Amino acid sequence: MLLEGKKHQDERGIITFNNEFDASQVKRIYTIENLSNNFIRGWQGHKVEQRWFACMQGSFEISVIEVDDFENPSKDLTIQKYLLKNDVLTYLHIPSGCITAIQAKEEDSKLLVLADFNLGEINDEYRFSIDYFKKAL
Repeated sequence: MLLEGKKHQDERGIITFNNEFDASQVKRIYTIENLSNNFIRGWQGHKVEQRWFACMQGSFEISVIEVDDFENPSKDLTIQKYLLKNDVLTYLHIPSGCITAIQAKEEDSKLLVLADFNLGEINDEYRFSIDYFKKAL
């Protein structure tokens, strides 16, 4: 799920880049900034749409669950956790069929989000309460 970014520094400054990321499927771009480091934005995801996350400022912990049934998901599904930092341009690919919970780990953190469908193009948003799944965040 991770496409590792890289960084180059010389006398002119710093470039962060990701030559592995293919943006040809991206139709929409936005950012997320949580108001508090204690707030966890989730669980939310898509059966069809896929997303890519990259940390632009600070750091974020992204928890990901592959959902077995969007109408009545099992409460004990496996949670994978990823830490994204702004030091390199690493993308976390969230494939279709997954939901996420997003927590900023530093003040003033900003997350870049890319999606492969335009807003309103399909009806594909699923939300579950943060305490729905038995495994603690």
